[in-house]
Amino acid sequence: MKKIETNSPEETFQIGEQIGKEALQGQVYCINGDLGVGKTVFTQGFARGLSITDAVNSPTFTIIQEYTDGRLPLYHFDVYRIGDIEEMEEIGYEEYFFGEGICLIEWAALIQELIPQNAIWITIKKNLEKGLDYREIVVEGNNL
Repeated sequence: MKKIETNSPEETFQIGEQIGKEALQGQVYCINGDLGVGKTVFTQGFARGLSITDAVNSPTFTIIQEYTDGRLPLYHFDVYRIGDIEEMEEIGYEEYFFGEGICLIEWAALIQELIPQNAIWITIKKNLEKGLDYREIVVEGNNL
């Protein structure tokens, strides 16, 4: 387990970028944290670390966004609005989770039963006592 502290959105972006640079084909990253904690900022940095130049936004209403212009394909899921696990099956999640690219799943705890055991879990938390922009980023997984 790694614990990283950041004090600005730019630092959170940079941590995402560093992790993205180290990401390997076939990995699944699960991002959890409250609304407004910086999951999308982290993901934008992660995409930059993969050399993705497209604008990255949270796919809240489309569930998945594919980015293929980087060193590896990135499949960015936002499962916040998933009402039933069957919706993930309709999307064909297994092709993504066990495919050639990298999956990054926001709100992954909502579909925990589908997540591969070797996934990397990232939790982002605020602590207002340490400042409005303070974030604690905890990275856990079998691949670390």
